[in-house]
Amino acid sequence: MFEKILIANRGEIALRVLRACRELGIRTVAVHSEADTEAKYVKLADESVCIGPAPSGMSYLNVPAIISAAEVTDAEAIHPGYGFLSENADFAERVEQSGFVFIGPRPETIRMMGDKVSAKDAMKEAGVPCVPGSEGSLPEDPKEIVRIARAVGYPVIIKAAGGGGGRGMRVVHTEAALLNAVTTTRAEAQAAFGNPVVYLEKFLENPRHVEIQVLADEHGNAVYLGERDCSMQRRHQKVIEEAPAPGIDRKLIAKVGERCAEACRKIGYRGAGTFEFLYENGEFYFIEMNTRVQVEHPVTEMITGIDIVQAQIRIASGEKLWFRQRHIEFRGHAIECRINAEDPFKFTPCPGRIHNWHTPGGPGIRVDSHVYNGYTVPPHYDSMIGKLIAYGDTREQAIRRMRIALSEMAIEGIKTNVPLHQELMLDARFIEGGTSIHYLEHKLAERNEVKKA
Repeated sequence: MFEKILIANRGEIALRVLRACRELGIRTVAVHSEADTEAKYVKLADESVCIGPAPSGMSYLNVPAIISAAEVTDAEAIHPGYGFLSENADFAERVEQSGFVFIGPRPETIRMMGDKVSAKDAMKEAGVPCVPGSEGSLPEDPKEIVRIARAVGYPVIIKAAGGGGGRGMRVVHTEAALLNAVTTTRAEAQAAFGNPVVYLEKFLENPRHVEIQVLADEHGNAVYLGERDCSMQRRHQKVIEEAPAPGIDRKLIAKVGERCAEACRKIGYRGAGTFEFLYENGEFYFIEMNTRVQVEHPVTEMITGIDIVQAQIRIASGEKLWFRQRHIEFRGHAIECRINAEDPFKFTPCPGRIHNWHTPGGPGIRVDSHVYNGYTVPPHYDSMIGKLIAYGDTREQAIRRMRIALSEMAIEGIKTNVPLHQELMLDARFIEGGTSIHYLEHKLAERNEVKKA
C-alpha cells in the first residue's frame, strides 16, 4: 500500500479522497490554488502545496506544477478525483513517466475511451449494446453522410468524438439540415476539443440516463456494482441521481452489468469506471464510458456497502479485487441531490461568503461537502458545493428522508438550489419514477411560461 498520495483536485472530492486515505493509513498531500488556501481539505491534509493562482488553467490544470508538488513531497501516487485532469490521458502518461502511480486506468485506456468513436467500437466488440449509428466517424463525402442518416432514420444526433459534458452535439430532424449540422459540429469540435472528428447516432426521443458502475483490477478481475438513474438533468448536467434505477427489470440490469464487466476484462481496464447508457423502451444503448470516479458514486456506496474511492486506491497499489460478483448485495435505495451555489430558478452562479452552514442528520443521511461556516465560495470553479444523500430501505423512505433533510439544511449568505430540490422531491412524476432526461427541462420551461403569462 502507498505511504503518501497527492490529491490533484479541490472541493468535496478532494476531501472525500483525503478521508479514504486517512482510513487506509495513508498520508496525504493537498495541492491548491491561491483561492483555496483556507479550504478544509487543505488544513486537514498532512502537507499542502500551492500550485498557482485562482484560474484553473494556472493551478488545477497546471501539469508541471502538480508533478513538481509530488516530487518535493515524496508522494508515491496521484489521485485525480473527477473533472480537471481526471480523464486526461497525457496527464496520466506524464504522471507514470515521472515515476508516480496514476490512480486510475492506464493512459492508453483513457485515450481509447475518451474518443467516442473508438469507445463505441470497443463496446460493440465486447457485446455491449450501442445506439444505432455510423460505423465509426462520418466520412467527408456528403452523399455518403446522407445515405448513413437515411439508413439510421431521423431524427439523428451529430456528436464530437472528443466531446463531453453535453458539448459538441447537435440534433438533426430533417435531411435538409443534415450537412450544415455536420459542418458546424466539426468546426465546434475542432475549436473546443482540438479534434474535428464527428459521428452520427439515432436520436432517442425520450430516453432515461442509466449508468453502470464497474471496478476492475490489473489481474483480470472485474465486477459491476449495479446501476444509477441520472435522468433528472438540466442542460446535460445531472441534478439528482439515485440507485437503483426505478422500474427496470433486475435480470436486464444483471445482463448488461455482466457485459460491462466483460468489456473491462477485454480491454484490460483498471480501477473504477462508469458505462453510461440511454435507456428507452426496455433497451440499453451505450453512449460513453467515464474513466474516473463519478460525482454520484455515493449512492452506489450506500446500496452496496463498498467504498469506491478506497477500491480505486487499493487497485492502483496492485491489489486484487477482494470480492467477486456473487458477493455483492444490493440493499435499499439511495438518492443524491447536488447542492449548487446558484439561483434556484435563474441558475446563475452565486459565489460569496456563507454566514451560516447547518447540515442535516438522522438515519440514512450523508453529506459530502468541504464547506463550513464562514467559507467563501470562489467564483472561479464549478458551482457545486456539496452533495446530500438519503438512504432508505425503500425508494419511498429515501424520498421522505430527503425531504426532511432538505428542510433541515440551512445555508445563509448565498443562494443555492435547495428550493429546487425541495420542489422536485414533491413532484408527482419524480415520485412515480422513470422520468426521461428531458423532463426537468420541460418542467422548467412550463414554469417560465406560467410566469410570463
